[in-house]
Amino acid sequence: MPNEKITINDIARLSGVSKRTVSRVINQSPKVGEQTKLKVEKIIEQYNYVPDKQARGLASSRSYLLGLVYDNPDALYIDDVQRGVLSFCSKKGYELVVHPCRYKSPDLNDNVLDFIRRSKLDGIILLPPASEVDELADVLDNKQVPYVRLVSGFSEKTDDFVMSNDRHGAADMARFLVSLKHQKIAMITGPLHYRSSKERYEGFIHTMESMDRPLPESYLIEGTNLYESGIEKGKHLLTLEDRPTAIFCNNDEMASGVLKAASDLGIKVPEQLSVCGFDDNLLASRIIPALTTIKRPVRPMAVYAANKLIAKIEGNNPQAVIQNCTVHPELVIRDSTGFNDN
Repeated sequence: MPNEKITINDIARLSGVSKRTVSRVINQSPKVGEQTKLKVEKIIEQYNYVPDKQARGLASSRSYLLGLVYDNPDALYIDDVQRGVLSFCSKKGYELVVHPCRYKSPDLNDNVLDFIRRSKLDGIILLPPASEVDELADVLDNKQVPYVRLVSGFSEKTDDFVMSNDRHGAADMARFLVSLKHQKIAMITGPLHYRSSKERYEGFIHTMESMDRPLPESYLIEGTNLYESGIEKGKHLLTLEDRPTAIFCNNDEMASGVLKAASDLGIKVPEQLSVCGFDDNLLASRIIPALTTIKRPVRPMAVYAANKLIAKIEGNNPQAVIQNCTVHPELVIRDSTGFNDN
């Protein structure tokens, strides 16, 4: 029997139960006995049956649509998140609707609520920096909209968050650059009103200070997380009279910009300058020289978020809701860093 022609009636016939019972199993109703549930699920898996989402939504008063809300210029990051969410939610019969926003807009809350109503969403996943807006989370709580927030740092409210310990990753980078004997280390931060930028900044700066290596004010500069910002800020640092021998950037986009600035100025990487970033996006391993960076496991975070959100919506897996989902970024050493022999 071809998989594409399998219907709920076929599943009912093959399982020896009614169509209503199959529907209850699909919608995880507690009214079905465990033995019957397992039998129907085995047939569903055997024939790779995918429920019709429209009919399923009508039967359960749900749309089986999840929303993804973001305000982030990094297309590679957004793509990684989408792939991670879809890899999980599609197996559960959910689809994903993506919505860009302006997180600093005064009508952010209304904009997100309109998106939820218009798309008839069952719940949403918030990406930074929109996920850092507590007022938006409060509005969603008041409207009883299930949500999960991807953030940098730590929160005790584990049911609402998937967290990345960016501070720890930035600290590892500080120790690594010092181990390469660099004496003149600079940092291009992201916008410091972003929580992720602040976490990385504090992790790096505090670790440098703990090693009695505080950064001079001239070596600490704020960027925008864009490639063009990396070029601009990189040229500023590299034309200082006493220029740095290593530059740590808040993300790979700006680190790529610094590599371009160094090339324009005739500065060799890594012989004369070490450059490193954060995120380990798709391009980090493909540019020349390949970029030393901190790998943030974006896709696993997205999978955690999808699992946690669907558990909230369906209410049948409380352990997944309260699970502490904290990932720990790791140092990835490539060709853009080297020992300072000067």
